[in-house]
Amino acid sequence: MLKTIGQVVFSTGLQNPKFTSQDSKGQDYEIRTYHTTNWVSTTVSGAEQDAALSAGFKRLFKYIQGDNENKAKVEMTAPVTCLINPGEGPSSESSFTVSFYVPEEQQADPPKPSTPELFVESRQEFTVFVRTFGGFANAENTREELLKLSESLKRDGMSFKEVPYYRVGYDSPFKLINRKNEVWLFKQEEGKE
Repeated sequence: MLKTIGQVVFSTGLQNPKFTSQDSKGQDYEIRTYHTTNWVSTTVSGAEQDAALSAGFKRLFKYIQGDNENKAKVEMTAPVTCLINPGEGPSSESSFTVSFYVPEEQQADPPKPSTPELFVESRQEFTVFVRTFGGFANAENTREELLKLSESLKRDGMSFKEVPYYRVGYDSPFKLINRKNEVWLFKQEEGKE
């Protein structure tokens, strides 16, 4: 328990999903291809972005503390991702899928969630454009960084999907300096919508 809290508080030594970097035309973003991996996820609908992320994180934290079918502890990993699928129109609900990466030693057989709100997600290989920013991420600065990333990609003639997109965090809320956040936009594959 203390080790997990320490890892969450200090965000050091956490496992990260493996990816392959690709050459980028711009200095203000990266291109990464993430390998096929398992994540434990939960979807929160209709809430405001920051509230949804908080609610999802709390559900997932219980899971890694042993609230799963095996009663197994799961190491904290980074990053925490939030796939944001905005609702179409002013009164339609957005959905937010918050996810923790399953550690290497449990990738082959992740502990099954014991609550129906959680599920194990097998993410097939995917390529994203990544913009990194510091400070404490919130809905407003995430939107600003997403717009900057979109503008950079348009400037460089890159094909990307505008939705859904990821808001990604690497640090505990207790870490005050040198924070790392990202926004990810999916690369548009040739000949695919």
